[in-house]
Parts: sequence; structure tokens; C-alpha cells
Amino acid sequence: MIDALAALGWSSFEADQLDTDDAPHTPARISSVNRRNVAAFSADGPLRLVADPGVSSATFAVGDWVLCDIAAAHLVRRLDRRSLLQRGAEHKTGQRQLIAANLDILFIVTSCNADFNVARLERYLALAHDADIAPAILLTKADQTDDAAAYIAQAQALGDLPVLAINAKGADVSAVLAPWCGPGQTVALVGSSGVGKTTLANALTGRADDTQDIREDDARGRHTTTKRSLHALPTGGWLIDTPGMRGLAVADVTAGIDATFPEVSALTDACHFRDCKHEGEPGCAVQAAVDAGEIDPERVRRYRKLRAEDAQATESTAAAHARKHRTAKSGKPPGRRR
Repeated sequence: MIDALAALGWSSFEADQLDTDDAPHTPARISSVNRRNVAAFSADGPLRLVADPGVSSATFAVGDWVLCDIAAAHLVRRLDRRSLLQRGAEHKTGQRQLIAANLDILFIVTSCNADFNVARLERYLALAHDADIAPAILLTKADQTDDAAAYIAQAQALGDLPVLAINAKGADVSAVLAPWCGPGQTVALVGSSGVGKTTLANALTGRADDTQDIREDDARGRHTTTKRSLHALPTGGWLIDTPGMRGLAVADVTAGIDATFPEVSALTDACHFRDCKHEGEPGCAVQAAVDAGEIDPERVRRYRKLRAEDAQATESTAAAHARKHRTAKSGKPPGRRR
């Protein structure tokens, strides 16, 4: 049983959460989330589970570990997560969108064409760093450009992380990525539609899902993957495949942003004003470093933009939660007037 769970990604982190009351229950890992139920893998095979009435399936993420009553097909409780990748909250509800749980590696996929966008890569990195997930950047379609080195250099400038230029259709994809996909390891593919995620997923899993062409004018693709799902890898690891994402809001990820821009965040405490915006205030250590040619001013601009967006979104989320709490206490549905 233990060996079979370990093959699913089970670790001492999950085992330490169990007590004697959990003995009758079976651990399982969520493989997909549906409107009214979740699919999962247990040591004995696939399951379909339903949570208690009133518990939304949206509160579960692909990759979650849960305890269940197999006989009743009932999901008893979710275990704490080692990591959780999520993106910004919906304004009205304050609910953040769960992308994947209990990840070890996040493969951020972009291509060497018009899709390549440094600011978007930094957003993915901020989410990964905030969730304590190790990121790696995969540059696809490097074989289709005469300037692959320039794309590689821009990606490498984003931090001390793996940057791999690969041909998604190459026969060596699985071998190249194998060091990150070993037994019990869980990886996820994220990126825009059309960058080759489905092609990479096919190479890693041995599946043969259809792919979509991209538009030549802006390199945008259509969604091939339509929902998040967990798949076994021949290397013994697990892959969480995700739909393409272009809108990538951030909220409450200050630590992740600071980790993505370490050369900027390391200087903020040296600024004269505690609430310095690094926009020309007297005694700004960040601006002094820019003037001295020690920091890229474009990096500082993007840092300021992300921090401002994060602060505004975090405040909006808090307001949404407060509004929801007031509504619950009053017993009135949202928007109802006396």
C-alpha cells in the first residue's frame, strides 16, 4: 500500500497528517475536478468521489490528496497541501482560481516567436515562487527561428533557474525532461495556447491527443486542453496538464514578486521612505541603482507594476471576503436591498 501511494506522489508530509481516526479511510489523489464530483487515483485504482452537500468541487485542485470512504464514494476531507499554484481572485467573490496542488516543478512553456513575453514569464515566476514551487522555462520552436540565442538570453536573465530550448516534436523530449520527472515527482505545464503544451504532454505521457495550429500573425493558438488533469508518466512521475492561460492576474503574492525580482527587493529596505514607490522619491536606493547602471530600469518598471496590481487585487479580495461575511451574517443574498 505504502509503495503504491509513494508512486502516486505520497510523502511523509501527507502521512504525518493522519491519526487513528483516519484508519478506515483511503488516501486518494485528485486527477480531475468536475462540476459535481472529482475523479481520483487510489492505490487500488481510479475513483469518482462526491463531497458533502454544500462543499463546492471548486475548493479542490488537481493534485490534491484526500481521504475517502470508497464504499460510499464519499470524499471525507482534504489533506494540507505542500504547494498550491493559483491565480488572482475574481473581483466579486474574492475566490482565487486553483490551478494545481502538490507540485514539485512548474514547467513554464513559451515559444520563440510572438508569444514570447518577458512580463508574462515574470508573472508565472511570481506565482511559482510564492507557492514554493521550483520553476523551469521551456522554450519551444527554437528550431523555427534564426535568433534562438536571443530568446534564451532573455529567459536566463530572469533568474537562476533552468532554461531549456527544445523541439516539442523532437524524439528526445522525454529524455531531456526526465531529470525533473522521476518517480513520485509531480510537474505541471503552463503557458499560452499554441506554445506546444499538448505536444509536450503527448511526448511525456505517450498519449496522442490532437493539437491545434496557431495564427501566423500573432502566434496565438486555440485551446487544445480544456480542463486540468493528472497523468502518469513512464518515468514514474506525474504530469498535470492545464489549459492555455493568457489572463494571469496576481493577488496576495508579494513574497513571490520579491523573489522574482531579487535585485530590486534586496534594496527596498535601504530606501529613505518605508512606502517608497521607487518613482523618483528622495533617498530611493532602487532608483540610485538604476542611475548607476546596476539594475535594468525595465525590470524596475515591471516590478512596480506587479506590486501595484498585487496590492490593489489583494485589497479588492479582502473587501470581497468582508462583503461575503456581512451577507452571511445578515442572511440576505448579495445585492438585495431593503
